[in-house]
Amino acid sequence: MSGNAISFALNDEQNELRRTVRSFLENKADDAAIRGQLDTPVGYDTALWHQMSHQLGLTGLAIPEEFGGQGFTFVELGIVAEELGRCLLPAPYFASVVLAANLIMHSGDDAAKGRYLPGIAAGSTAATVAITEESGRWQPHAIRTRARSSGTGWALEGTKSYVLDGCNADVVFVAARTDTGISLFAVDEFQTVARRPLSTLDPTRRQARMKFDATPAALIGDEGQGWPVLAQTLSLGASALAAEQVGGAQRCLEMAVDYAKVRKQFGKPIGSFQAIRHKCADIFLEVECARGAAYYAVQAAAELSGELAAAASLAKACSSEAYAHAAAANIQIHGGVGFTWEHPAHLFFKRAKSSGHLLGDATFHRGLLADLVGI
Repeated sequence: MSGNAISFALNDEQNELRRTVRSFLENKADDAAIRGQLDTPVGYDTALWHQMSHQLGLTGLAIPEEFGGQGFTFVELGIVAEELGRCLLPAPYFASVVLAANLIMHSGDDAAKGRYLPGIAAGSTAATVAITEESGRWQPHAIRTRARSSGTGWALEGTKSYVLDGCNADVVFVAARTDTGISLFAVDEFQTVARRPLSTLDPTRRQARMKFDATPAALIGDEGQGWPVLAQTLSLGASALAAEQVGGAQRCLEMAVDYAKVRKQFGKPIGSFQAIRHKCADIFLEVECARGAAYYAVQAAAELSGELAAAASLAKACSSEAYAHAAAANIQIHGGVGFTWEHPAHLFFKRAKSSGHLLGDATFHRGLLADLVGI
């Protein structure tokens, strides 16, 4: 990639944000607390969500002050995403704060910004974005849901699948086709929406299937101009998700190394064996490479650089594979205990698999990157 050099060094304020978020999550969202949240009706701790929103201000971190946020940049959002990835916190943060808020902020619709962003910033509105359908593809040709105009407004017909936190969202931003192309719509009345939770591999990130039956909706932005907004939102989302995956991969590496230091075989720590040492070294190298790509993407997102799409796809591909390898190695190094339900290793493995497919897998993003650079 060309352009001006980007510094990955964080300033004092950003380092303090990381320390604060990590300390908060270590105290409030340890492994036992995470497991306890998985069986609740909404799938996350609403009291903890309130603390994140009101005490730490994490939900409004990168939303402009004029809409109730704190006005920080996407770099700060990436730091929070990385720390959330370290602990697998089940919360609507990625769906609401990363995807939905950024879609509205870049929609060019000032009325929609004023209506939805203050609630998202305060944590009182849980929002999500519904793009994919039965095919699971993150491409414009896969969007089949229709929006029809009448004298009283718009109505949606169709089905969306794999909608993050879709069953409990207060507002859903839907990609649908009109006569002029892909457009964006807001749905905040659900009487004519059938919402069904999906059975997923990863219990820490809930997904839903949503069927719209003449569902009233409000147009966001200009009709037929939805895909450029969605494409930018997906690039921003991939950048934050890459940072989140790096956080999870780093935690897997730390767990594996800590265990290798204390687990003994033949009277020696298994970390002294060459095979284990090489495996940990390989994972360390892969995680650090993914971290560099993710940080580059987050910086490009903060600047809305022309390299954002390419940087995001590169980061998503690298971090997806690094996380999958780190999670698998963590289980292997732990041996039998790593396969048990009681150990958290399997939760990281499942998150690595699900995040690898979210917003497109590594192969998909390599294809996007190849198209962008003209290969």
